Amino acid sequence: MIKKKIALTGDRPTGKLHLGHYVGSLATRIRLQEDHKQYVMIADAQALTDYAHDPQRVRENILQVALDYLAVGIDPQKTTFFIQSLIPPIAELTIYFLNLVTWNRLKHNPTVKAEIQQKGYGEEVPAGFMIYPVSQAADITIVKADVVPVGDDQLPMIEQTVELVRKFNRLYKTECLIEPKALLSPMARLPGTDGLAKMGKSLGNAIFLADIPDEITKKVKGMYTDPNHLRVEDPGKVEGNPVFTYLDAFASDKEKVEDLKNHYRRGGLGDSVVKKYLLEVLLAFLEPIRKKREELAKDPKYVMDLLFRGTDQVNVIAHQTLKEVRQSMGIDYV
Repeated sequence: MIKKKIALTGDRPTGKLHLGHYVGSLATRIRLQEDHKQYVMIADAQALTDYAHDPQRVRENILQVALDYLAVGIDPQKTTFFIQSLIPPIAELTIYFLNLVTWNRLKHNPTVKAEIQQKGYGEEVPAGFMIYPVSQAADITIVKADVVPVGDDQLPMIEQTVELVRKFNRLYKTECLIEPKALLSPMARLPGTDGLAKMGKSLGNAIFLADIPDEITKKVKGMYTDPNHLRVEDPGKVEGNPVFTYLDAFASDKEKVEDLKNHYRRGGLGDSVVKKYLLEVLLAFLEPIRKKREELAKDPKYVMDLLFRGTDQVNVIAHQTLKEVRQSMGIDYV
């Protein structure tokens, strides 16, 4: 019997998930659970690196993120969900990894640098935020993940994990930790409705999986298009136009999408017509997700019990990995 490869993914519980999450990672998880042993982590401890002032927000969104997972079709019979902060070995392994990386290396991680700029920290960067690539390495290695689905902006994080694993295994003459490989999704990023490069929970440019039809309608009608497409008869630009990017991601009738693109490019097709079709596509895609989510939300205990059961399972695995780590380091005192 061929042993299934192990996959680990996760999200920070700072808000409900949106279409960008679906395109960037959720769709990949639905596929991976069929032929991988998949773990999906709700990264509450990592969320606190920049929400330490509002832990209640993090706590409340653990349930919201779990509802989104289940509503889109991540199956608890095929995927193990767990809560990061309830796995103590992750924190201990993070401490050991911190001794194997320099502060200078952390400062020059491209993902960390970009997020520091985006969040406007300046010189007031929380130390917990600076070391989160190391914590993420512990998340990945504690379950011995072979594969980590990521967007291209997260590739530096996986590279740093591989560095830490190689240094640990070399220094302590062991092979107990696994070097993970990054798995890029087919469409790594969905732009915001405002045309910005990335859809974000707090940027006001996201369509959420839980949005009701009126909210979706309002957001689609207000979507950024080609700013130079001023009149219906004007030729329009498809590349970089979020409306067409969303159609590429969610419309099943690819031939119709290509016809719309060609018509838009040569002129004679108004933005409102294209947005109307996109609205039909998104409403059809999101309605079953929203209905399933609303049904699941009626029984929050069931959802939280799923998380707790998965966390118990991961704790067994994590403690075994930590035992091997401590043995490799020669600090297995008992």
